[in-house]
Amino acid sequence: MKNIMHIVGTRPNFIKAAPVLSALNSRCVCQILIHTGQHYDINMSDVFFEQLNMPQPDINLGVGSGSHAEQTAEIMIRLEKVLLEKEPDCLVVYGDVNSTMAASIVAVKLGIPVAHVEAGLRSRDRTMPEEINRLITDQIADLLFTPSKDGDDNLIHEGVAREKIHCVGNVMIDTLVKLLPYAETYWSHLQEKFNLHEYVLLTLHRPSNVDEVIILTRIMKALDTIAQSTHVIFPIHPRTKNQLDALNIKASSQIEFIEPLGYLEFLALQNHAKVLITDSGGIQEETTYLGIPCLTLRENTERPITITEGTNVLVGRDPQKLQKEFELILAGREKKGKIPELWDGKASERIADVLIRQ
Repeated sequence: MKNIMHIVGTRPNFIKAAPVLSALNSRCVCQILIHTGQHYDINMSDVFFEQLNMPQPDINLGVGSGSHAEQTAEIMIRLEKVLLEKEPDCLVVYGDVNSTMAASIVAVKLGIPVAHVEAGLRSRDRTMPEEINRLITDQIADLLFTPSKDGDDNLIHEGVAREKIHCVGNVMIDTLVKLLPYAETYWSHLQEKFNLHEYVLLTLHRPSNVDEVIILTRIMKALDTIAQSTHVIFPIHPRTKNQLDALNIKASSQIEFIEPLGYLEFLALQNHAKVLITDSGGIQEETTYLGIPCLTLRENTERPITITEGTNVLVGRDPQKLQKEFELILAGREKKGKIPELWDGKASERIADVLIRQ
C-alpha cells in the first residue's frame, strides 16, 4: 500500500490539502498528516481543521514563530526525524510557505519524492519570501501540480522537465465549491451580528504592507476615506493588530475591527461583499471564482490569471488608485471576469489520480 505524507503549516495550506486528503481517501493508500505548527494560534489553525473536515494531524511539530531562518531550520530539524521513522513513498507539500520549502529540502536529501501542489506561480519579485520558497520547491520537486497554464509556462521556461508538470486546476476552488453551501448557512447570523448591508471586506497582513510605519499609515488613511462612504469590516490578522498597536497608528472608528474568522464565516462574508480589498494571494483566486471585485494592495501578483481572466485589479500601495478603482465599483463599472479553465472543483481528483499512478 502506498504511503503518502502531507505537510501543512498555515491556513492556506489547510484549504489546499483538505480536498486532496479527501480524494485520496477513496484510493488504496495510507495517509499521514504532519502539521509543522507554523500557524499556532487556535483562531488561525485549529478551527480550520474542524470546518474543513480534516483529520487531526498525526504529528504536530510545534515549530511556532521566529525569523524565516529560525522557522525554516527548526522545521527541517524536527521533520527529518519523522521522515526517517515513517519512510513515506511520497511527500506532498502545498503552496509557498516556509513549511513547504523546508519539508521539500529535507525529503529530497533523504531520497523521498516530493509532489508540489500549486506549483509554477511566480510574482517575479524576489523580495517576497514566498517567491524564494516557490522557486526552490519547484526546482527540486518530482511532481509539479499547477493551477493554470501560465504555471506550466513558468516551469518550462525555468528548465523543469515537461513530464514532471501536471496542470490540474485550483485545489482552493475545490474547497470553495464543496463548502460554499455550508458557508451560506452562516450568512444570516453574520448579517445580523455586524449589521451588514453594502460593505467592503478587508484583509491586510503582508510584511511589505504592515511593517513600515509610513506605508501602513498611508494605507490606513486611504481605507479611512473609503470607510466614510461604505461599511468596512476588517477581520484583523494578529500580525497587523500588533503592528498597529506598536506603531501607534489610529484607524478610523468607521472601520469595524473583528477577530479572525473561520473559513466558513469568511467565505460567507466574501460571497456577499461589494468588494474585497486585500493583500492575500488566495483571496484573489476565490473572488475570481465568486465574481466579486477584488482590489489587491500589492505591486505584483503570482496569480496573474486573476487579472487577465478574473476580477482582480492591482492597486499597489497608491491611495489614489485604490480610491479611483473603488469609485468605479460603486458606480457599477467594476471589472468583469470569468472562471479560469479547470477551476471546476475537481483538481484534487486529478492530483489523486497522478499520485496513485506514480
